[in-house]
Amino acid sequence: MKPLLFLVFFVLFSFSLVGQKTVAPGTPSSPSLPTNPTTPNPSTRGTTPFPSDQTQQQGIDTNRPVYLSGKVTLDDGTAPPDLVRIEKICGSNPKPQGYTDSKGRFNFQLDSNIGILSDASDSSFGFPGQSRRNSSSGTFGRNGEQSLSGCELRAVLPGFRSDTVNLSMHRAFDNPNVGTIVLHRLGGVVGTTISYASLNAPKDASHAFEKGLEAMKKNKEPEAEKQFRKALELYPGYATAWYELGRIEEGRQQIKEAAQDYRKAMEADAKYISPFLSLSNIAVRNADWAQTLDLTDRAIHLNAVEFPQMYYFNALANLNLRHLDTAEKSAREAQKLDTRKTFVKLDQLLGVILMEKQDYPGAARQMRAYLDANPQAKDAGQVRAKLAELEKLSPPPASQR
Repeated sequence: MKPLLFLVFFVLFSFSLVGQKTVAPGTPSSPSLPTNPTTPNPSTRGTTPFPSDQTQQQGIDTNRPVYLSGKVTLDDGTAPPDLVRIEKICGSNPKPQGYTDSKGRFNFQLDSNIGILSDASDSSFGFPGQSRRNSSSGTFGRNGEQSLSGCELRAVLPGFRSDTVNLSMHRAFDNPNVGTIVLHRLGGVVGTTISYASLNAPKDASHAFEKGLEAMKKNKEPEAEKQFRKALELYPGYATAWYELGRIEEGRQQIKEAAQDYRKAMEADAKYISPFLSLSNIAVRNADWAQTLDLTDRAIHLNAVEFPQMYYFNALANLNLRHLDTAEKSAREAQKLDTRKTFVKLDQLLGVILMEKQDYPGAARQMRAYLDANPQAKDAGQVRAKLAELEKLSPPPASQR
């Protein structure tokens, strides 16, 4: 098989890898990104029982808010060295809920999250190839009670890995104390999705920023922009305000302005990783592989253990720049970190990389893995056809020679 054919094959898939919707005239339509069938739909996941009719007859209000409390400690039993953000995860979608106090204790109403700093893990931030099937915050069962089936609680602190608390069986009338969440120290992590520089903002700037977040929750975008700009007038080093302003502009397709704001966020806080993620996303969509490589290399240096999308983008950039060994290394690292199978195209991407390296048996294995996980994918027919070609090019087993 000629290298040119490999390149044509990858170009067909690269549009779906980066989620690009606009196709140049005369270019074949790219297959749409399939929903990851390996991740259950939250509306059907699990068989957790709901409160009985007798519960209703006893007058218990199943519509009341869910309150959670607990404690976060390090694995040696000591309190965390800083305030810790608590997140709820349903499927692959993390939602900030609150922060601990200085002793590691937390207590909040689930999903009220007023005043919580948003970041790149929030559901409104998307990545090419990322499954959105599990974007719910939990579903509602019989009698309108919120179901937390498939949901977990975790702690987030840069440089640490968190244990999780399973919320699937938790109900509004249960004891709110979920126990202790343990953090385990990681090595070599300096980047974070919280801008600690922004926590030093003066009171008036912080108040304007919080009002901007509240306006965003109510879909009042012009008011949110006004408040973010006010916060920046009062405190030009407000990295998270620059980042939120960039997100608003990116949503309006004002990509140049958004990129400028993301860069200002990076200048204000060099360890704030969220703008790196957003800028990488833009670079991939623009097929600017040199910039994608630069941004992802820097992000991986900041935090090499928590962001599989950075390795995903890095592999894509290295493939297009013909750095095939590095591309393979990054793709395999992305597979290792993507434990929730959020990036549905990873197997296919690694298959293309191995195909370019003329490792046909390895490429075939990855294509089979993609089809096994996504049998109903819109591009499944194309992948099966390419797999058939790869199998013809693969040497037969030694026993058959």
